[in-house]
Amino acid sequence: MTKVKQIPIICIDMQMRKKKVLRDELQDNKKIEACAERFGTTGDLTRMRICYLLCHHPELTVSEMAEIIGLPISTVSHSLKKLKEIQVVENRRQAKQVLYSLGKNKFASIIKSQLLENNE
Repeated sequence: MTKVKQIPIICIDMQMRKKKVLRDELQDNKKIEACAERFGTTGDLTRMRICYLLCHHPELTVSEMAEIIGLPISTVSHSLKKLKEIQVVENRRQAKQVLYSLGKNKFASIIKSQLLENNE
C-alpha cells in the first residue's frame, strides 16, 4: 500500500488568508495610487500593485499575482513585461514555473521604499 503525502490543511488555510489580506489591501489603496502617480508612466496602478505584492512576497508566479490582484493573467503578464524591460522586476525559472521578484537595482529599491513607507 502506497502512502499518500497530505498537505496540512493549516498551511493551505494560512496561505489563503494571506492572499485575502493582500487582496483586501490592494483594493482602493490610496497609497498605492499615490505612488503610481509619483512614478508616472512607469508606475501605472497595475504595475504598482505588482510591486506592492512583490514587496510582501519575495517571489510569485504570474497566475498567483493575477489571482490576488483580480485581473486576467494576460494583463498581469503584460505589466510584468514592462517592469522587466526597465529592470524593476526580474524572473527565474524553477521547473515549469517562472517566479518574479523585485529587481536588485536602485530604481526598484526606490519603488519598494516608497510603497513600504506609504504603507505605514
